[in-house]
Amino acid sequence: MKLLPLACLPLSVLSLAIFASPLSAEQIPLWPEGKTPYAKPIDEETKSPSIAVYSTKGAANHTGAAVVICPGGGYGGLAKDHEGHQPAEWFNEQGVSAFVLQYRLGSQKHHYPTQLADVQRAIRWVRSQASEFGVAEDRIAVMGFSAGGHLASMAATLYEEKAYEATDSIDEVSARPDFAILCYPVISMDSEITHKGSRRNLLGPDKVDDEALRTKLSSEKNVRAETPPTFLFQTNADTAVPAENATRFFLALREHGVPAEFHCYENGPHGVGLYRGDPILGGWSGLLKNWLLVNSFYAASKPQAAVRGKVNLDGEPVSWGVLTFHPEDKNQPVTSVRVRRGGFSAEAEDGPVLGSATLTFEGSIWELTGNAEDKAIALSSLSPGGGSPIKVAVSETMEPLHFDFFSK
Repeated sequence: MKLLPLACLPLSVLSLAIFASPLSAEQIPLWPEGKTPYAKPIDEETKSPSIAVYSTKGAANHTGAAVVICPGGGYGGLAKDHEGHQPAEWFNEQGVSAFVLQYRLGSQKHHYPTQLADVQRAIRWVRSQASEFGVAEDRIAVMGFSAGGHLASMAATLYEEKAYEATDSIDEVSARPDFAILCYPVISMDSEITHKGSRRNLLGPDKVDDEALRTKLSSEKNVRAETPPTFLFQTNADTAVPAENATRFFLALREHGVPAEFHCYENGPHGVGLYRGDPILGGWSGLLKNWLLVNSFYAASKPQAAVRGKVNLDGEPVSWGVLTFHPEDKNQPVTSVRVRRGGFSAEAEDGPVLGSATLTFEGSIWELTGNAEDKAIALSSLSPGGGSPIKVAVSETMEPLHFDFFSK
């Protein structure tokens, strides 16, 4: 089947082409024919640059969130399956529309800024088609693995760079992603820690030793306060792309006050993808899911409320514990508030979101009693044995809450 560039299709035809399930992962050209910047004859053969669409519009779990995925491959190839297709399907399971980017490569004699142009155009294109996909314009993430992680880091830090001349109205849309997800990423062009093959393919043989360009494309040097919230995943055993890459980026994010989370596993090779068969390393996607939930990726953020009150267990003030508010809307973040010496409090910026929620408790009075029988106990009702869940209506004008829990 021959596909027309997206910019050439009327919206009614576009809707049919994108949302019909047999075409859900069809490769679609990023630019109209004859308008692709830095074009080479090989692009016709490789069908690059293009994007594969995995839309969740119309699905029961559709969240309105979206992600542009950049597979790795050292800027010399593309790991389209375990770093493209599989993550896209994982995101679809979460109700997130995914768009896998087939960007151009150094092995095809495409070098910087071509790759940056491709990822900027992909983000702009998704944002420009937000109404067609049912996507929220402020909940679009970029994700990258290995060299694709470097491309995603460029998208997150160099989104204002003019990587190519504008060709149509799509190029007037913002290229800034709202979130960045970097998986065992190449970050730095520093000879001590970089992946030399990625650097050579990105910069090209004529500029591989250009120190100014190496510095410019070392993404840890380009972080600023406006860099989007970022999740990083890495293994300490990775010898292909050392953990110093992700570590430097994380420290730069900290320095500039950018919300960030970094997980570095002790074991595991480079290039694992989701690795869901591994009960330890494969758990990183669950950590990502939690981070996205906390950062209001799956649903627009709601106002939060200040809460305070007292908690007793078996008639005694709880020495140490935690109350957790679980919103009725599962796409809103769970909020936990610490209990100390029988009391708890949280200001609005740290409190639960407004609306209906259920409450769970875990805590102990041992510090007060010293009794060996006073173990830490976890409850989803006021006492064990399957009692009714504790329901709370979280509002901006909440009175102090008081809970009496019983362990027996």
